[in-house]
Amino acid sequence: MVIEFSQGKIILTPFEVQVRLSTSGTTMYAMVEDIKFVDQALIINADAGAVRWSLRLDTLEQLNSIREELGIG
Repeated sequence: MVIEFSQGKIILTPFEVQVRLSTSGTTMYAMVEDIKFVDQALIINADAGAVRWSLRLDTLEQLNSIREELGIG
């Protein structure tokens, strides 16, 4: 599944989340088990120990679509 947002694209697979930022050409990866959400702030957060990143989404609908696709409740 691909979700477009103001900063680029989020590509979801059953095992991985890939974020491609169009403004900088940066690509960030995280395994699904390393993903958490902050609903009120519309943030997807990846924490794999030494590698951490967070991303603010545009809408709650985007966050819920990602959560549903990944099966994270």
